[in-house]
Amino acid sequence: MVAQVKPRIRYSSKTMEGSQQKVEANIVLLGAENVGKSALTVRFLTRRFIGEYGDIGNHNHLLLLISIEICSKVAFVLLNGLFSFTESIYSHTDKIDGRDICFNIWDSLCPQNGEESGYISDRQLQWADGYILVYSICDRASFNVVRQQVQCIRQAKQKLVSTAQTIIVGNKRDLQHRRTVSSEEGRLLALSADCGFFEVSAAETYHGVLMVFHELFELIREARALKKGPAGFKGIVRSMSAVFGRKRTE
Repeated sequence: MVAQVKPRIRYSSKTMEGSQQKVEANIVLLGAENVGKSALTVRFLTRRFIGEYGDIGNHNHLLLLISIEICSKVAFVLLNGLFSFTESIYSHTDKIDGRDICFNIWDSLCPQNGEESGYISDRQLQWADGYILVYSICDRASFNVVRQQVQCIRQAKQKLVSTAQTIIVGNKRDLQHRRTVSSEEGRLLALSADCGFFEVSAAETYHGVLMVFHELFELIREARALKKGPAGFKGIVRSMSAVFGRKRTE
């Protein structure tokens, strides 16, 4: 079972690019340590739970196993000098509404070297089309990290004039007996930030994780269409004004 809340404002879906152009979405997964960010990523990429790959303590070994398994479907990408080996970007093509969509997924590390728990790097903020903020329903501290990251993203969007979209995910829904963050708290946070919201279990199901990524893409698509629409309309107005202005002076 998947708990879901969608943002308040929804717009009709429009085509972003021409039918011959490749559609991409850059997505950053953020959250505290041990909330299941990599588990969500791996479940989306391979349909398998990360625990099926054995010992996940060795992160480099895990990445190698995953990249070997999905080499026919997924390109494992490292940008020269931009990311460390353990800070990974996966490129995965999925089909939505009959179109091939390329998801570039940045599976981020937890803040290091004394950085604040809700820290998001400038490179992530500039790169992202969308964010998945992950907390564990069994860990209230991780929920508080997401609160901080929501504020960080909100401030960055104003500064960068960004249309990046956000979905908040409460993971480990299968561990109800250990729950410390209620579903209502997650929903209220998402509503206050105008984000999407899901509760899922990366350990138990692929479908819920798939819904998270697909819904985020829909939000990105709608934001792009909205941004493109007014600009196009203003261009038409300027053109008409120029034409009528010339006629008045002739």
